[in-house]
Amino acid sequence: MKNKRTRLQVITEILRSSVIASQDELLKRLKEKTIDVTQATLSRDLKSLKVSKTPLASGTYKYVLPAVTKTVSPTGNLSTFTSHGAVISIEFSGQVAVMKTKPGYASAIAWDIDNKGASEILGTIAGDDTILIIPREGISRDAILELMDMTFSNKEQ
Repeated sequence: MKNKRTRLQVITEILRSSVIASQDELLKRLKEKTIDVTQATLSRDLKSLKVSKTPLASGTYKYVLPAVTKTVSPTGNLSTFTSHGAVISIEFSGQVAVMKTKPGYASAIAWDIDNKGASEILGTIAGDDTILIIPREGISRDAILELMDMTFSNKEQ
């Protein structure tokens, strides 16, 4: 396949839908999709996509695309979410928010949220890549989203 744009889209699709631990494994998946590419070209493609390897809880590694800094707004539309670059998404169930992060970042981000001293947040519970954000009674989703934007944009202060 000579079309680089299409090849990059297929690589992105594979990395988003599968755990890929090596370039050899990715080359095999591309061949299954009738995309014949050399290892050197694949390496350049991964670099241009800014793909990195991240450790998994099992002790193995997987290729990951850069974090998407988007969130679902209360209306369901995608909007920009200012963050560390480690936040992938935030969604609500009722008034409780669930934030997805890159693996290994949730605890530090939850600590950051808790230690900003925001009166809107009752507390957080963090795993490896997920944070449960519990707002105080009567706090709106918009207020939480605004607070998260403020929390992450003021991180350097």
